[in-house]
Amino acid sequence: MNIVVNEDLKAYIDPLTQDEHDALERSLLAEGCRDALVLWGDILVDGHNRYGICMKHGLPFQTVQNTRFQTMEDVHLWMIDQHLGRRSVSDYQRGVLALRKKELIAKALKEFPAPAPAAEATPADPAAPPVAMPPPPPKLDTREAIAKAARLSSSQVVMIEKIQKQAAPELVQAVKSGTISINTAAAVASLPAEEQVAAATAGKDELKQAAKRVRESKRKPPQDEAPAGDGGEPVDEVQALRQRVAELTAENEALRRELAQLRGG
Repeated sequence: MNIVVNEDLKAYIDPLTQDEHDALERSLLAEGCRDALVLWGDILVDGHNRYGICMKHGLPFQTVQNTRFQTMEDVHLWMIDQHLGRRSVSDYQRGVLALRKKELIAKALKEFPAPAPAAEATPADPAAPPVAMPPPPPKLDTREAIAKAARLSSSQVVMIEKIQKQAAPELVQAVKSGTISINTAAAVASLPAEEQVAAATAGKDELKQAAKRVRESKRKPPQDEAPAGDGGEPVDEVQALRQRVAELTAENEALRRELAQLRGG
């Protein structure tokens, strides 16, 4: 069997960490490759890590064809949906995948708009039954829709968009690896690139301190306008409280999802 590994396709989804790859290798050596690799023709679509490990150790594996793919965009959308449903994918990764899915769907709808209902219902042969057209992919044109697809809150999606647009690569790596939270990364992303890099290089504690400084600077009014208490702190902390409520809401939703996953087995 000739299996083609498309390097661009292989790199489309974030690769496993070394620890995750090692754990997968141990599992395959102990239990074999139980899940079939997914192909589109001779192109490997799903199972790149398993394929590499099986070839390395001479382990047998099965393959299955997905005949629904028409274009590479179809493959990309399928890959995204597969990863969005996996427990091991972090909140940040799910947000990035959902935003990527939004771009793919918007591109597909722009290039291949859905035909008018009259055109859909008129078959080439008048005696033939009406042709059932596949439904168009659901639009992800609002933050709420993107958040639902990624099982996140709208505020988390906003923060992930900010990280994608403004964060230095070192800061992105810190949030992808789980060193810091999405909230912390979004705050640090407000800083100039060189300050982001310096904080990321210094490590987790410095990143948290940098995020704290950003939040404090945003909620502190100008000195000549800020009513102060006995200690000189601004009295009005509505903005800070709203931000804290948003943080706690996001954490609560994440805990509920984890609990639901545990109950679901």
